[in-house]
Amino acid sequence: MSHAGNAGGQPGTQRTTDRAPVLSEPSRAYAELVAGNRRFVGGAPHHPNQDAGHRAAVADGQHPFAVIVGCSDSRLAAEIIFDRGLGDLFVVRTAGHTAGPEVLGSVEYAVTVLGTPLVVVLGHDLCGAVQAARESAATGTAPSGHLGAVVDAVLPSLRRAEAEGVDDIDGIVDIHIAQTVETLLGQSPVLADEVARGRCAVVGMSYRLAAGAVRPVAAVPAGFATLDTPADPAAPATV
Repeated sequence: MSHAGNAGGQPGTQRTTDRAPVLSEPSRAYAELVAGNRRFVGGAPHHPNQDAGHRAAVADGQHPFAVIVGCSDSRLAAEIIFDRGLGDLFVVRTAGHTAGPEVLGSVEYAVTVLGTPLVVVLGHDLCGAVQAARESAATGTAPSGHLGAVVDAVLPSLRRAEAEGVDDIDGIVDIHIAQTVETLLGQSPVLADEVARGRCAVVGMSYRLAAGAVRPVAAVPAGFATLDTPADPAAPATV
């Protein structure tokens, strides 16, 4: 894991201060992700920061403007979905974007050491982890091996969906995304403090596998994710 800073700098716990101001604020970072997704959906990506010169420029330090806590699904490649390049995104991926101690620590590192102003929980429709948890709950059988840990992490979202009368898979996915946002903030006082101080925001987003568009489904502070996204109009945001 590369540290923050310029060439010759040493790793430490200080916040970075030399990132371009346009991406140092949560709202600007969110706008940049939205713009990149629009380009991707429209089939006109810019592929920024992917050239040899930029590769050399970020070799001695990183200043990502967003943390992506995403599902490990092979179709959910964050740099492609948001049309970004090297050094732009700090990506943490697990099946079903489940958030254990290692995930929480990775997020805290990005936010406090690298000064990253935005955390995005990125889920997607037809999520296999949610489907596996739903099947496990319906049959009363647990999957073998460590897959059981993934299912166990999703089950609270299933119970919440049941309590709210939601039974379609994509509705449950939205609830699970929102649940992960709450988990990050509830289990990380460090992240919650950064949000309370206005230095960071947390947004839950859902990705449409076929359309390629993202849409916000949860945000802290409330109402933060108000910028238009190239989402399916049949699936309105619920932030």
